[in-house]
Amino acid sequence: MNQGKYVFTQLFELINRYEFEQCVDRYKGDFRVKRFSCWEQFLVMGFAQLSFRESLRDIEYCLRSIQKKLYHCGIKTTVSRTTLAGANEKRNWEIYADLAKLLMSRAVPLYKGDNKLSKELGTVVYAFDSTTIGLCMSLFSWATYSSQKKAVKVHVLLNTDGYIPEFVHITMGNKQDMVLMDNLNYRAGCFYLMDKAYVDFDRLYRIELSRAFFVTRAKENMSYTIKETKAVNHQEGIIKDELVQMKRWHTRRWYPISIRRIEYKDATTGKMLSFLTNNLLLDAVVVARLYKERWKVELFFKWIKQHLRIKKFYGNSENAVKTQIWIAVCNYLQLAILKKTLKTDMSLNQMMQVISVSLFEKCNIQELFSNQETKTVSIQPTLFENLTGQ
Repeated sequence: MNQGKYVFTQLFELINRYEFEQCVDRYKGDFRVKRFSCWEQFLVMGFAQLSFRESLRDIEYCLRSIQKKLYHCGIKTTVSRTTLAGANEKRNWEIYADLAKLLMSRAVPLYKGDNKLSKELGTVVYAFDSTTIGLCMSLFSWATYSSQKKAVKVHVLLNTDGYIPEFVHITMGNKQDMVLMDNLNYRAGCFYLMDKAYVDFDRLYRIELSRAFFVTRAKENMSYTIKETKAVNHQEGIIKDELVQMKRWHTRRWYPISIRRIEYKDATTGKMLSFLTNNLLLDAVVVARLYKERWKVELFFKWIKQHLRIKKFYGNSENAVKTQIWIAVCNYLQLAILKKTLKTDMSLNQMMQVISVSLFEKCNIQELFSNQETKTVSIQPTLFENLTGQ
């Protein structure tokens, strides 16, 4: 990366063009396209995300004001809002979904060992959850949710080493969370953290059969019989540590073996929590610490909703919405890869703010961040700091 290139160009050089074109060819994205290729669409949508554009008209006017710079950034077509809207409407969103998966595979190894608890356990800890994005009833009639609301859901399996998503799936808003557990490929020895919405004993037993571990919340109406009681240390917040078996015939059929139930009192909030896990060896306090890691996926959702454009959309069709969300995920992963590549101490929050005002400056992108003193950047503290558990 030399000083003669725009920051925008250097950022998108992180994308392997050969791999990108393979994704395009797989879905014939540029078939019979004479102008405004998929790559240009990706660059324009990336510009919109990174510079916080609010609408198609906003994107068009901003690009017109810097038209002379765009050719050197790879955007050779004069972009109108109708051109961009047509591309988002017709180009298959799976192109950008496949690109995001390639970026995930690059980002995950860079952050290995960043989570202290994962490092202690010598395995990977995943947090699985979903977030609902509300939509206008009159404009997004296809987004089934309820009779009074339209919405889509974004389901994410987050690697807690560095907040890197390894699985992302977009569904209608009325899709049950637990059904998405069928789409996961569980890795033996890894931990999967979920809230009580995912308590489905048939699906939890599949995790057991995969030789992986889960930690989730027990529902209040769970019926069980106690098979064994373990000694606990009340000073550490552990109230009960029991091996139990399902009492009702159908739950016992779905989960035929004993399951561990832990009651824990949070010292900070005083809240009583009941955990379920199939790991019978870990200390009960470590199980409570593991569940606390699940909060990271909530922070991930909060971050992308605050810093990327996934609540207001540039198109109303299902394809346009999914395209915008997947490109936002790609841009997030670009920043995550850039952070490790440059070995900067700045948070993703701070990097996003700096890039947003420097996209079309000609300077080495490494110098852009190495010259920053994070204490003087007047932005909110990163959401990835000072985690508090549920």
